[in-house]
Amino acid sequence: MLYLLPALLLLGVFLFYPIIMSLYYSFFEVGGGGQVGDFVGWEHYASLLESPQFRQSMVSTLLFVLYTVPAQIIISLFLAVIASEKLKGNGFFRTIFSSTLGVSVAAGATIFMFLFHPSLGVLNNILGMVGIDAVDWLTDSRWALFSVALTTVWMQIGINFIILLGGLQNISRELYESADIDGAGYFAKLFKITIPLLSPVLFFVTIIGVIGSFQTFGQIDILTGGGPAGSTNIIVYSIYQEAFSYGNFGYASAQAIILFIIILIVTIIQFRVGERRVHYQ
Repeated sequence: MLYLLPALLLLGVFLFYPIIMSLYYSFFEVGGGGQVGDFVGWEHYASLLESPQFRQSMVSTLLFVLYTVPAQIIISLFLAVIASEKLKGNGFFRTIFSSTLGVSVAAGATIFMFLFHPSLGVLNNILGMVGIDAVDWLTDSRWALFSVALTTVWMQIGINFIILLGGLQNISRELYESADIDGAGYFAKLFKITIPLLSPVLFFVTIIGVIGSFQTFGQIDILTGGGPAGSTNIIVYSIYQEAFSYGNFGYASAQAIILFIIILIVTIIQFRVGERRVHYQ
């Protein structure tokens, strides 16, 4: 217990205490200075369920998760499989594929802000070369969420690539040698050996990917500020606005508790369903 005490103190101060206080604040009117006012019970939660803005925020959040998680896992797996092959110059490509690990959220979002620029951006210049009209990536509600999702996928590829590559390195080479003797082709080995034995790692990156997507904030704040027309106002950014822009700490705390419950339910479902397909060596 003495060894655990420092970690328990840190968790208590920076994790458990904020969760308990958020739950407490969600039942009160809390002013911009943090002053706790009248007890309102479930009023904040009822207002959220009736709010069109909150419903739109939830839809945007779920769409954002669907846009980002499958894409970042598939791309990272593809790159990890390529980098695990015995090819000339593999060390260079491993460095390139994992390079986004060294890019902060602010720097990555700023890079994509220039790429998405309506007149000077590289993407619209490429579209113009092939005769396609320019796209308002960040100011058109049809494209804004997709654009932020694209930025997020790019920033998450590095960490997922490292984790998946580590998982691939731990698969026994003897299995592939046995498969070669039996005459198995490349894709047979990929789907019968690689992916099944990599399933624990895939399960892990899926869990952290979903939780990370639900908690996305930095790139939203820098690229779109929740706009246009609330199309990128995902729930974490909505919590930030309610608390620190409008001073509605009680209302924001209720949103935070709902987000916590949603992430908890989604994670439990993932464990219930996903672990059945996980093959542990």
